[in-house]
Amino acid sequence: MKTASKAFFSDEKLQKTFGSSGAWFCLLNRRGFSRAWLALALLLPVLAAAELPPARPGIDAPALAALGPYGVGLATRQMGPPGRLLPVDIWYPARAGVGPAITYHSVLPGPDGRPTPFSIQGIAVANATPASGRFPLVILAHGYGNNREVVAWIGENLATKGYVVAAPDFHDPTKFDAPSALFAFAHRPLEVAEIAAEAQRLAEAGQAPFAHADLNSTALVGYSMGGYGVLSAAGAALDPALAKATGGLMAPYVAGGPKADTMKVAHLKAVVAISPAMRLGPLSMFAPQALAAIHAPTLFIVGSQDHVVGYDGVRTLFENETGAQRYLLTFREAGHNIALSTAPATMHGRLWDQDWFEDPVWCKTRLIGIEAHFITAFLDRYVKGDAGKASYIDGLVPNSDDGAWPNPPPTYEAISPGPPAATLWKGFQQAHAKGMILEVKAPGK
Repeated sequence: MKTASKAFFSDEKLQKTFGSSGAWFCLLNRRGFSRAWLALALLLPVLAAAELPPARPGIDAPALAALGPYGVGLATRQMGPPGRLLPVDIWYPARAGVGPAITYHSVLPGPDGRPTPFSIQGIAVANATPASGRFPLVILAHGYGNNREVVAWIGENLATKGYVVAAPDFHDPTKFDAPSALFAFAHRPLEVAEIAAEAQRLAEAGQAPFAHADLNSTALVGYSMGGYGVLSAAGAALDPALAKATGGLMAPYVAGGPKADTMKVAHLKAVVAISPAMRLGPLSMFAPQALAAIHAPTLFIVGSQDHVVGYDGVRTLFENETGAQRYLLTFREAGHNIALSTAPATMHGRLWDQDWFEDPVWCKTRLIGIEAHFITAFLDRYVKGDAGKASYIDGLVPNSDDGAWPNPPPTYEAISPGPPAATLWKGFQQAHAKGMILEVKAPGK
């Protein structure tokens, strides 16, 4: 659900945010602070941190994380085959500054399985006038048990840079419904492919909101189960064992099945797989040598302490995709939830709720700023054909800690120009390219 943004101050808001800060209220009131000034003094720093739209990068983000020249429009449609229609949010380049930005409202399951509501501030304007031009199409797939709102920051950020981004809500069962997980896994690549095909048909027919999408330049971005889904939709065939495990449901779509080719997305230029899954319990999701069938350049992003899909599992996918140019960006010590938005204020009350969003080690604002930078460089390079973006992802020292800027930067906030002037990763500020590894492999290696 989306609504126009509305800011307010209230006793209820203060008490909810600072319920454990009664001593500070008493102390400041005794020193003569008015209630209004007290509210401002305590609430403004929190609002500045908690209400900043996740699509808008922090001041320490690398260069390409910055928003692009377009405004962001948002349309929602029902898409998919009859009987399994899915709500899809579509972010698109729009005229800037027209109308109020929306707020996303959704729920995630709490520790008892009951839904916990939350809100995330957006930058998109509902049904804004599209910008003129033709823009690459991106299909964005969320992870298991969450929803499109938690990855909306990716869609919004990319839309400002000239991409049309469609994010289905896959209506996954909750974490507490384990028996249904296999069927959700089985359907994910099929649904990704179906939504992509329908968006391409609408683009070809010139129908809104895809009238400005270039169907011949399509990319896939997926997180966790969505990461597995986009790899499969890019050409990695499913393991035949899934046919039996799903009671025959997926038999036509596994490797060698009569409908296996219908899982592939046409006109595919690039793939981004963030924390992608390759197994569900003892089951392998991909057939042997399946990753070698992907030929679209692929960017893998993962945390070295990802104990949900396993760091070694993601490395295996990266190593085995021998038919494509591929990249592996590792955040050292980060966990699994690296693609989700920063945690909304209402999700800080319980550790379970906060852990949906935040990383135990890395600052989340920092994480998603770096991801936005690399996703932008990668898609601009391989989808838009912008050769100038290659220097942001190619030729870098693999370990970010090894990068240096021999001569003092001209200002404290200066951005590294990259080689030959500096080995500090291009686009990063001094001392802000730490804790990462970027590996690159050419096809055949």
